[in-house]
Amino acid sequence: MKNPVQWLRSAVFLVQMYLAMLVLGVVFAPWAAVSPKGARLACKSYAGWVLWTARWMVGIRSEVRGQVPSGEVIVAAKHQSFLDILIIFNAVPSARFIMKRELMWTPVIGVYAKRLGCVPVDRGKRGAAIAKMVKDVALQSREPGQLIIYSQGTRVAPGARKPYKIGTAVLYQGLSQPCVPAATNVGVFWPRTGIYRKPGLAVVEFLEPMLPGMDRDEFMVQLENRVERRSDELMREAGFEPDAIPQQH
Repeated sequence: MKNPVQWLRSAVFLVQMYLAMLVLGVVFAPWAAVSPKGARLACKSYAGWVLWTARWMVGIRSEVRGQVPSGEVIVAAKHQSFLDILIIFNAVPSARFIMKRELMWTPVIGVYAKRLGCVPVDRGKRGAAIAKMVKDVALQSREPGQLIIYSQGTRVAPGARKPYKIGTAVLYQGLSQPCVPAATNVGVFWPRTGIYRKPGLAVVEFLEPMLPGMDRDEFMVQLENRVERRSDELMREAGFEPDAIPQQH
């Protein structure tokens, strides 16, 4: 049974979180309009604010483990909720995301995503979407940084299983950059839907890089095995048993 006091705290936390997005979006807008540095500082400030308020308002502490990538790499991350986006963005120096196209049209997130050089993907077009993604990434590659891709293409509930999409391997081979897998357990505390936030230690862990040159099929198998195995371990560490959840289709 969910604690009603924690539910109320969660609701207040979410209200202030979205208000902060609006306020910071407006305050930084003039600088962001003329410089991507302004947009990045705005998003870093927002991520830091949410992580700080999550700690004392709803009891969610965040931790980054492993070697934080700092060069030109692909980060292939497990995606469970908005929280893992914030933790990764706050941790790495120059992140840009592969993100669904619909988000590019949202009032605040879309404007800042464009300034950061995030790459939109139309998930309904499959092969055409992959080809356009590769082309768009190449156009944005003048700005060195960390390209974040969620290999399952969407948020996946803790313990649910969803196949990894080939787009990550296409980028890995096309860009000839190392790929850093990233595991997480954040969905145990911050679910992909709903209001309730559960106290605990939310972790994003950067794993050993996968160097360029691997066969596409071998790369996909190793990526999925490594991310899923470590994510399951982190969830068990948080007191959640992933094997108890049926597959997600």
